[in-house]
Amino acid sequence: MANISNNSEEKQVRMELWQEMLRQSVDSGKDLVERFGFDRELAERLNKLFHIRINPYYLSLIRYPGDPIWLQCIPDAVELEDDGLPEDPLAEDAHSPVPSIVHRYPDRVLFLTTSQCSMYCRFCTRKRKVGDPSKINMKYIQDGIDYVAAHPEIRDVILSGGDPLMLTDQNLEKVISGLRAIPHVEIIRIGTKMPCVLPQRITPKLCAMLKKYHPIYVNTHFNHPWECTPEAKRACEMLADAGIPVGNQAVLMKGVNDNPETMLELMRKLLFMRVRPYYLYQADITKGANHFRTPVSVGLEIMDKLRGHTSGLAIPYYVIDAPGGGGKIPLLPQYVLGRNGNQIILRNYKYEIYTYPDVEDPSKTPAFASTQTIEKRFTRKRRPAKKQTTYEPDAEQV
Repeated sequence: MANISNNSEEKQVRMELWQEMLRQSVDSGKDLVERFGFDRELAERLNKLFHIRINPYYLSLIRYPGDPIWLQCIPDAVELEDDGLPEDPLAEDAHSPVPSIVHRYPDRVLFLTTSQCSMYCRFCTRKRKVGDPSKINMKYIQDGIDYVAAHPEIRDVILSGGDPLMLTDQNLEKVISGLRAIPHVEIIRIGTKMPCVLPQRITPKLCAMLKKYHPIYVNTHFNHPWECTPEAKRACEMLADAGIPVGNQAVLMKGVNDNPETMLELMRKLLFMRVRPYYLYQADITKGANHFRTPVSVGLEIMDKLRGHTSGLAIPYYVIDAPGGGGKIPLLPQYVLGRNGNQIILRNYKYEIYTYPDVEDPSKTPAFASTQTIEKRFTRKRRPAKKQTTYEPDAEQV
């Protein structure tokens, strides 16, 4: 009996390593003053605007003030400026039938499981809720499971928050097992930044639990090559070894990764870590995060420099999550240059021009099939211009 007790205690200590690291986080205005020399009043205002939390692992990745890691986790006075942007840019609250669920797409839902994260990203699109346990709470979990069970069209559930891996293994398993018991739920995905910001959270015990509920997928969130550390690699490999495919959702951000060289290095390192690049998001128009946004042309240039210069496995979808809840819209550089009869005029990654003979479909109306491009079909019709009255002098005035 003594041996069993000791083993249990040892396992508990190992499982609590990530929690102990969280207790050592920079998480107050006072910490900003003492660690980084912030003005006390400014530090308190920033912490009140959006809570600060930087765990010691992620803090250790900073190489110098203002570097790509610093920008993602250390608050900036520019966040306090009134930028006129919305707190809920994706209209998630309008698509939330119960407090824990966002149901925007027909066959899948976002399931918010916790308000907490191991590091609060300064560019967070959900900062109106993240860090506030009154808005995302375990007490809403059963409501979410009941909603999914009552909607047989839902086949895919994405756990999010906050970060679902802030839950203990036991509480996380309650959520996953509850979903897996619903016959029409086919896919369970976990959206977590833990492999990047606190890889110590990925443990053998966690992976063994997740394996019981396949198919399980993980979407993680690396934004810069410096985040691809040996610890992060080990965490991602543990998930992959447990049969859990890992994808990455990066955000394009000014000063962090807004050049082709950085993005190419990141994508290659992710593949080496057995992580598949999935999405590259244009930064959302979120209140307090406007300083991270880049022109869309920057993202298109990056995608242009990725295609053909590295494996297709390393190329994510570049998307805008449409403001107001329109969903993800993919963007591509212009590869189709035009049409000459049935010849499609194309260019490759070297900007060399090629033509491809299109196949004519006799079942379609020729006028529609051959003259109207997809773009033309969906172009908004212009309203007729208002007739303008011109001044004509009277004959007597001439």
